[in-house]
Amino acid sequence: MSATVDSVLNGSIAQELGISKGDEIISVDGQIMQDMIDYNFYMKSEIVTILVKHPNGDEEEIEIEKDFDEDLGIVFESAVFDKVKPCLNHCIFCFVDQQPKGLRNTLYVKDDDYRLSFLQGTYITLTNLTEKDKERIKRMHLGPFYISVHTTNPELRVKMLKNPNAGRALENLKWFRKNKIPFHAQIVLCPGFNDGKELEKTLSDLAELKNTVLSVAIVPVGITQFRQEKLRQVDKKCAQETIKIASKYKRVCCSDEFFLLADEPIPLAKYYGNFCQLDDGVGSLRLTYDDFKKLKLPKSISKPYKIVFACSYAAKNMFEKITQKLSKIKNLEVKSCPVKSEYWGKDITVAGLITTEDLVKTVKNEDCDIVVIPSVMLRPYTQDFLDGKNLEYVKKKSGKNFLVQENIYSLKEVVDFINTL
Repeated sequence: MSATVDSVLNGSIAQELGISKGDEIISVDGQIMQDMIDYNFYMKSEIVTILVKHPNGDEEEIEIEKDFDEDLGIVFESAVFDKVKPCLNHCIFCFVDQQPKGLRNTLYVKDDDYRLSFLQGTYITLTNLTEKDKERIKRMHLGPFYISVHTTNPELRVKMLKNPNAGRALENLKWFRKNKIPFHAQIVLCPGFNDGKELEKTLSDLAELKNTVLSVAIVPVGITQFRQEKLRQVDKKCAQETIKIASKYKRVCCSDEFFLLADEPIPLAKYYGNFCQLDDGVGSLRLTYDDFKKLKLPKSISKPYKIVFACSYAAKNMFEKITQKLSKIKNLEVKSCPVKSEYWGKDITVAGLITTEDLVKTVKNEDCDIVVIPSVMLRPYTQDFLDGKNLEYVKKKSGKNFLVQENIYSLKEVVDFINTL
């Protein structure tokens, strides 16, 4: 890997300098960079000299004058310029390990890199964190991080992650506390393993780390029909018990799925604090619905029009409320169509795992002018679904027009579209 340019922003310094896709940034002020952490650090200057290697092999040294905090506008192919630290665990609940063959290659990559956790918010287990890594984290005051804790019981964590280094979790977390390095914690709840009394112990241990722990997200284990490891799905009783245990602690939130499984209403916004872990499905339904309630809807549109929301089963109840309100607009007919996940199995209910065939099967017989889908169904910055097929394929197979909702936590784009009708 290297600091290879994927693209440059329009109107940026990089564009003015003629830097383009495929160029490689060899160094900044003579410093070789490991990752975006180094790049961002070395770029904090009013005068910098970069060494650029072009695809034809030619190298060019460029001196740049800029504002201290001004960015060059370069988008790199990867946030890590050397080798990504791989995951060395074999977690009993690992989603990567329960995927079939034939999906996008990137879906089979298992990283456990503290740099990506800092830069992009990915979760790490700390099982491959070295003393050298710790020294760099401390020296550069990095943080916050996102840490997959799961349990603070050493023996249980070794069993769940299938890695002898997994038992040092609490020791590492105490090091974070000692050095004032904040982190967000995640617990994937596996009934029969880290629920009940074990969950109580984990949350109690995390509470002792006080404000070093910015938030704790509890999410249910995801089980597909391809799983070989025997695990139990979170049921209603387990969900209710988990919600009750979590309520005893500050900054601890259960994901939306727990409330759906427990047949309990989604909590009000204050439950989620700053909505720190939306990517884990913690508060996404509440945030989306509250945002929708603030939008000003037109009383009517100029001609009859039909919209279908292709949503996940997890979001079904919320979209039923939303479509009822939108359908009050004169000439507008709106309905929700939850997509059944036949590919993964009935227990997978989130939008990010919807495949093209399941989507086509759901919407092809719907009488509508347009189908709205959230951008989380697609690979970022592309129109590709996780099974490798793209939106054009879905359009052709279903015979429908589609509107991709880019901001998955707001329906403003959809309402703006309605206002143009």
